[in-house]
Amino acid sequence: MMGNNLPPANEVIDLYRSNNIRRMRLYDPNEAALQALRNSGIELILGVPNSDLQGLATNVDTARQWVQRNVLNFWPSVKIKYVAVGNEVNPVGGSSWQAQYVLPAVQNVYQAIRAQGLHDQIKVTTVIDTTLIGNSFPPSQGSFRGDVRSYLDPIIGYLLYAGAPLLVNIYPYFSYSGNPRDISLPYALFTSPNVMVWDGQYGYQNLFDAILDSVHAAIDNTRIGYVEVVVSESGWPSDGGFGATYDNARVYLENLVRRSSRGSPRRPSKPTETYIFALFDENNKSPEIEKHFGLFNPNKQKKYPFGFGTKRNEKVVIDDFNATISLKSDM
Repeated sequence: MMGNNLPPANEVIDLYRSNNIRRMRLYDPNEAALQALRNSGIELILGVPNSDLQGLATNVDTARQWVQRNVLNFWPSVKIKYVAVGNEVNPVGGSSWQAQYVLPAVQNVYQAIRAQGLHDQIKVTTVIDTTLIGNSFPPSQGSFRGDVRSYLDPIIGYLLYAGAPLLVNIYPYFSYSGNPRDISLPYALFTSPNVMVWDGQYGYQNLFDAILDSVHAAIDNTRIGYVEVVVSESGWPSDGGFGATYDNARVYLENLVRRSSRGSPRRPSKPTETYIFALFDENNKSPEIEKHFGLFNPNKQKKYPFGFGTKRNEKVVIDDFNATISLKSDM
């Protein structure tokens, strides 16, 4: 939503429908967006902004009121699938002061939803980025950084208890642009003709699968238990930085949509639920590269020629106005 030229919420819902996009991610409980989502059939990741974490963590009544105002007041006419409590909070660095509030906020929101008997329909979780991974190569040796384990392990334990997935933002673009000497462009764009990395029994033909499986392995290697991963953002910018071209973005995104109907080498049995960042180019963002992740122009014209959910069993989801498309295949 970080643009001064974006269409109103009701037109965005029409855009979703006309493009067969069945899922959305909202980064905060924007009331106009939630109202427009009523009876649309679009499944939703509803975000809790990082600025709200402390209040939700330290006051059960605040959490109850947040859930009443933003979840119960719209359920079930808005199909809220996940409540994502915090986005990319890191216990080391700039947002580290917020880390102590993530799990208590998750738990307070969960209890408020559980009190209404909705904890099986609406899963409460949080979103991490892959900077929390210490070792990612080979993928089977994936592990979380030692300095974030005391933050992440209790969250993973909660997710196991609640039957909720961990949401992870995965960007092969940034891996490639940061290390083009060791990472080939075809590997990052899903266009390698052959397996590029063998890791025991698993063969990796693209970087997305390798990063995703390093997250799966990092969870498994905590020995806490089996927790699913939902890819809550992935995308490729069309301008503004190294490797950020229209053609690279088109190829990456089209292949990401195609890939959404399958799982990863390490977890092949179920399609990976995937959300594309973002719905629109956002002219109020900075640095420059952040302006160019959209699938659509602000005038609602497609930037790219491919469709979403063209195959019968595929659903695409977009992260909303600050948007993500979810590429979730029907089982």
